[in-house]
Formats: sequence, C-alpha cells, structure tokens
Amino acid sequence: MKKIMILGGNPETAVLVNTSLSMGLHTIVVDMGHGSPAKKHASESYDINVFNVDEIVALAKKLRVDAVLVGVADILVKPYREICQRLDLPCYVTEKAVEAFCSKDGFKKYCSEYDIQDIPGIYLGRDSEIIKPSDVDYPLMIKPVDSGGGVGMKICWDDQDYRESVKTALKFSKKGVVLVEKYMDCDDMAAYYTFRKGVPYISALSDRFTTKKQGDSSPVCIGAVYPSKYTDLFVRTVHPKLCELFKGLNIRDGVLNIQFFVEDDVIYAYDPGFRLQGEAPDFHMARINGFDHRKMLLDYAFTGELGDEDFAEKNDYLFEGKKACTIWVLLKSGEIGSIRGLDAIEGHENVHFVLQRFEVGDSVEEDWLGTEKQVFARIYLVADSIGEVNQLIGSFGNLLKIEDNEGEDMILEWLQPLDERDYK
Repeated sequence: MKKIMILGGNPETAVLVNTSLSMGLHTIVVDMGHGSPAKKHASESYDINVFNVDEIVALAKKLRVDAVLVGVADILVKPYREICQRLDLPCYVTEKAVEAFCSKDGFKKYCSEYDIQDIPGIYLGRDSEIIKPSDVDYPLMIKPVDSGGGVGMKICWDDQDYRESVKTALKFSKKGVVLVEKYMDCDDMAAYYTFRKGVPYISALSDRFTTKKQGDSSPVCIGAVYPSKYTDLFVRTVHPKLCELFKGLNIRDGVLNIQFFVEDDVIYAYDPGFRLQGEAPDFHMARINGFDHRKMLLDYAFTGELGDEDFAEKNDYLFEGKKACTIWVLLKSGEIGSIRGLDAIEGHENVHFVLQRFEVGDSVEEDWLGTEKQVFARIYLVADSIGEVNQLIGSFGNLLKIEDNEGEDMILEWLQPLDERDYK
C-alpha cells in the first residue's frame, strides 16, 4: 500500500485525509496538536511541529513514505516545500511562490512589480517607530504579515487604539512584522485558480459576505456565492496581470486562492493562499464540473502530474449556468448544549456537503471570536438560480438551531438573501 504524509491537523484537513483513505492510501498525519481532527481516522499520526523539518524528514525516511502533501494551512506551505525538497518528492510550490503567496509583505511586493492593485498601507517591525501611514486615515486594519484566518487582525479607529493593536499584532507574527492598511468597507470577492502544466485556469469566482457584528475584530466570512457578480470585470482587468505574475513565478502546477475587495469598479488584491481553502470552492467544482482537487493533489504528490488531460474541457468558472453557495455558520462564545436541524439540511437534495467542526459539549472560546476558529460548519449547496439560493438560505436559517446550556441562541449571524438583480 502506498504511503502519504499529510501536514496539518485542522477539521478542513480532515476532509483531505478522508479522501486519501478512500483512495486506498496509507495516510499518515503530522501535526503538533494531540488528538487534532485530521488524526481521527488517519492510518497513523504523530504529534510533531511541522516546522521541525529535520524531525519530519527523518520520520518520513523511517516510515518510507512515498509522498507528502500540505493540508489546509497557509503557514505550512513553506515547510511542505522544504520537506519535499529534502526527500526528493513532487511539490507544486516553487521558491518564488513561497515568497509571493506565503506572507502578506511578499504578496504586496509582487503586486507592485506586476502592476496589480493592492490596498494602500505600510509595514512596521518590532523595532519600528509606531507611525500612522501618511496617505491613509482611520479606520485602519492591522495584520500580522504571516498569519491567516483572522488571527491577530484588528480594526483601529484612533491613535491609542492603533499603538496598542500594532503591539498585539506583532506577537502573532513569526517574522515580527505587521501590515497596516486602509480598512476596506466594500464588496469582497475571491478568485480560485488551478495550474496544470504551466497553464493558469480560473476555476471559480465568488462573492464573499462577512459579519460586522464583532466590533473591531477582523470580519469573518458568513457566506459565499458563485459565480461572482464581478466576473466580467475581474476577467477583463485583473486576470491578464495575474497571468504575467504566475509566469514570472514559474508556477506549473497547484491550486491558488486570492481574495479581493471591490470599490468603485477597482479591484484590490489582498490575501493569497497557495493550497486548498477553508472556503473549499473545490467541493462545488467537484459537484458541478466533475473534477476533485483533493484527489488531483493526492495523485500529484505521487506522480508530479496534476489532473487528467480532459481537465481544461471540464473546467468552467461559470459553473455551467448553475449557482452555488456556501453558508458559514459562526457561533458566539460558550459551550454547545444542543444542535437541531443540521441532519435535515445535510439530507436536502440541493446540499452536497456539510463540514461540521463542533459537536454538542464543545466550546467556542472568547479569544476565537473574530477568527475562523468560531466556524461551526460550512453548508455547500447548488441551485439553478439566485432566487432558489435565497429560498434555501431562508429555509436553512429557520431549520438550524444551536443553543448553549442555558438555551440561548449561539448563532452569531445568518447569511442574508442576495439581490437577484446582481446575478442576472
């Protein structure tokens, strides 16, 4: 039986592990968290920090693994490349891609080089004087350059708040660098790419919707809809510049998600991820277009070949005229006392997957709020029209009830119906 080592242990990576097992692979999970979700069904698992590259390389040699693949975690992409290089195994991540897509400062550098509009801002290090950008006024968004999922991010409204927030954000950065940007209160979208043999394909374009109910914390996604209402604008104005960037980075294979803000028909790039995503647009692609990124990447880890020869024929970012939606269920802090209605939603004919992250008895900690750690579940549905999507959003909102031990509602905010005029 072939052996693969998967790096990472979060619930999103657990889906990749289950796919690997379904393909008949002996699946080894490495992650520093004891009992992490991805280890639950793994053939073997080890509690090792993935940044301990020497230790993981030694373990891989001892176990005679045939392949290595990164899970759903930005910070593990760089050690994934280092481990594969040491073991002489296929890896889709190039050295330049690590620089461009694994930190916010690297991404801004390449955006500037290739004339891709990003968000105005400055960098501050541990030894920097804490100064405000001269060309941007409050509110400002503070971000560690090398963390994801909203960790360490905060909106600032005045000088005192700004100074304290920079100091806090620096604690979450391994590099010791934070990015200070204009806070963008506007539409949000994402582009998901597949690379095969040096050709970049747009595989999905979505509009993202975030909650604003958590004060100055980073806005967390509560839903996404496909295709984006900005599809034509993106393909016309941003995609050609990104293609030049991809060429310059010498990317041949892999999957990449980039998030953007849209304001007055200007698209601002802001957050890349060169790996499978928490949003997981690939679930919708597998349902509608008939190819599975998880299986493709697992095969690639052994062969160095991503996807079949008919991939380009199947790939369609317009989703064959269908509409897809992901509902993110965010919870307030507390212990989950009861969950009702999720089974009915999961069994609905329009729902093709539900990724549930918590069970009754689990707790959402106060310091998880404003990050993706507060996500209870993501519900994936496909419909023929936005009108039908809206009906399902309302119906599922009425069905799902999550309460704490005192009977209080724990759902933070439910995705609102979409304006059908935007998606003609």
